[in-house]
Amino acid sequence: MLALLDDSDARVRLNSAEADRNATAAALTDFEVQLENAERELHRTQTLHAQGVSSTQALDLARTNADSLRAKIALAKQQTKAAEERIRVAQQDVENCTVRSPYSGIVVSKDAQVGEMVSPISAGGGFTRTGIATVVDMQSLEIEVDVNESYIARVREGMPVIATLDAYPDWKIPAKVRTVIPSADRQKATVKVRISFDQLDPRILPDMGVKVTFLGDEPKTAQASASSVLIPQAAVRNDNGSSVVFIYRDGRVERRAVRIGGTRGSDQEIVAGLTNGDQVVVGGAKDLHDGAQVELKR
Repeated sequence: MLALLDDSDARVRLNSAEADRNATAAALTDFEVQLENAERELHRTQTLHAQGVSSTQALDLARTNADSLRAKIALAKQQTKAAEERIRVAQQDVENCTVRSPYSGIVVSKDAQVGEMVSPISAGGGFTRTGIATVVDMQSLEIEVDVNESYIARVREGMPVIATLDAYPDWKIPAKVRTVIPSADRQKATVKVRISFDQLDPRILPDMGVKVTFLGDEPKTAQASASSVLIPQAAVRNDNGSSVVFIYRDGRVERRAVRIGGTRGSDQEIVAGLTNGDQVVVGGAKDLHDGAQVELKR
């Protein structure tokens, strides 16, 4: 149970419906007793009429009285059924005052306080809450990323993915593509992709920052790894729309344009412009320029 709404009005309606049901049931019992007496009276009148002692009018009156009571009993039974239905409706209204979560989870935020008004729709300005609490199902955590529509053709359902949380940059989490949302964002030119973890971990929390790397087929990956190098993302700089890095050589830095590929967690793949063994500058002054003299500290 998340919350209990004010159910005083609903309980008054429930008590009223139960009182109507009880009154109708009592009237039904009275009609049944009267019908038994009317049937005995009708039987006596029929016997006397057969003997010529009672008149036809008395027989008709006794028969009418018995038929009338049968009709009243049938009406009382229908009224009792209607009262039972009203009781069920009132009980449901009382039950609806108890707010329950649709699934098991953990309450991560309490959005309403005791005494505040709540409504499923926004009304009354800032005086009405549209939610009571935020519940998270820790067993259904997944990643939702925007993929440029130019690359969405490479993404397929079930494709292996490596996820890296910003809080744990050295932790490579295996995952896979769950589904590609069949709708594009026209303004950002992206398509949403949902990724599910292979195995959940208590360290994975909702709304954490995460980077993902889509893994292609093994032969292509091996080929790409043979002709490319990985460097920290902080080493890549943007210079008028071009990607450049600074490499250290003989006490000076050399500016070199590079062509970047995909990302591998906190690393950036360089597919052209660098070779294995090049020393790249990761941090330093922003006004670094080609040929600047630097000192290498070990």
